[in-house]
Amino acid sequence: MYTVELYARVRRAVQVEGKSERQVAREYGLARETVRKMLQYSIPPGYRRQQPAKRPKLDPWVGLIDAILKEDHERPRKQRHTATRIYQRLREEQGYSGGYTIVKDYVRLRKLSQREMFVPLAHPPGDAQADFGEALVVIGGEERKAHYLAMDLPQSDDCFVMGFPAETTEAFLEGHNQAFVYFGGVPRRILYDNTKLAVVQILGDGTRKKTRAFSELQSHYLFEERFGRPGKGNDKGKVEGLVGYARRNFLVPVPRCASWEDLNTHLLEQCQKRRQQRLRGEEQTIGERFEKDRAALLPLPATPYEACDKRTARVSSLSLVRYRGNDYSAPVCWGHREVLVKGYVHEVVISCGSEVIARHARSYEREDMIFDPLHYLALLEQKSNALDQAAPLVGWELPEEFAQLRRLLEARLSKRGKREYVQVLRLLETFSMAEVTQAVEDALRLRAISFDAVKHLLLCRIEERPPRLDLENYPHLPVAQVATTAASDYLALLTPAQEGAL
Repeated sequence: MYTVELYARVRRAVQVEGKSERQVAREYGLARETVRKMLQYSIPPGYRRQQPAKRPKLDPWVGLIDAILKEDHERPRKQRHTATRIYQRLREEQGYSGGYTIVKDYVRLRKLSQREMFVPLAHPPGDAQADFGEALVVIGGEERKAHYLAMDLPQSDDCFVMGFPAETTEAFLEGHNQAFVYFGGVPRRILYDNTKLAVVQILGDGTRKKTRAFSELQSHYLFEERFGRPGKGNDKGKVEGLVGYARRNFLVPVPRCASWEDLNTHLLEQCQKRRQQRLRGEEQTIGERFEKDRAALLPLPATPYEACDKRTARVSSLSLVRYRGNDYSAPVCWGHREVLVKGYVHEVVISCGSEVIARHARSYEREDMIFDPLHYLALLEQKSNALDQAAPLVGWELPEEFAQLRRLLEARLSKRGKREYVQVLRLLETFSMAEVTQAVEDALRLRAISFDAVKHLLLCRIEERPPRLDLENYPHLPVAQVATTAASDYLALLTPAQEGAL
């Protein structure tokens, strides 16, 4: 292939300097026919094949290759033939004697010709697309996989991104709640893939049987749903692009955050900052274009949807309720009762009837046991011998004053001392840790070592009245000796002059 520079020199020599084609051909070592072609084109036209290339060794097998590639369309993407595998099969099964390169080139061209083409779409204001993505983050010093919900408004390219510990129903619901608040309204239509969080089953006529949670969410906010074709990610290409954009731009470098709340604050800031950008081919910023979307959004309802997963369960004999593979404690008085468990993103709430009986931080481990020690104190008061081996109390960090109080109670009262210590702990069911700790400190200082004394001192401090301990109940306390004073004894305090005046 001759360079553009050579074309220029040859054309200048003939057309500007007036040299003959023969002379120029001799000077540059070219054929006269080549010089003549250079005079016809200002740049090299490139090689132009007039007829399809002949492949005598491959042509007999072209039909078979085409059939293999057509069949591959019905197979999983990761189980389709590569050019290498087709070449191997042709040699092993068909006796093909040609080279690998010609097979590879043919397969590449056939695959290119079979790739789907798409029509550019226009997106009306108020429409949205939603999908989940994944990325690594560091939360509280621990590397975690974040599952983030991305919602895109294709008309303006405005976006919302929120991270969660897992891709769950409650995360899906809460992500919608927060996205609608961020946009200041509800999109009229939202396009999804066929996620199991929204779709139970694709019916024969193409309609979807939706999950109850998604139907409730839709009824609350009144948006229309649309679902893409199975395996056709291009149907929601805008949000697919947003998922990748957020991973590359919002989550690189890997965010290091103290909590999930901090991570989502960071993501929200990135979404807001993006509103200042002006995309290629657009005269307005994303934020300016978003105003058209905002005007088309549905109004927000008075309250957000309760974003939780609801399940019934039963309190076991160990006063535990199982939810998503983990066990959460409930007060022992609710043992063997049927309860409703609400799983939020970061909290598990257990109710019986209309009463909330327990709240726990949500665990995303498996086969974990989450205790609230207060739930077992009423039972430990009855079974005080189990105090030393009680699993719910393991790892319960109490102020040192409590351990000191326990030692003194058990030393003076033996088994009854354990029960009184549990009774002191039960004060935490009603009063704060700070209040009870101060009462224990007061009891230790006064050497009034009993449950009754701690309770009395606690109530006196709260009611702001002086304590009045019955000393008969504390024989170990030092007894003050108070003598009787006669009136005449006060005369010693007078001067002689004062005494004479009397």
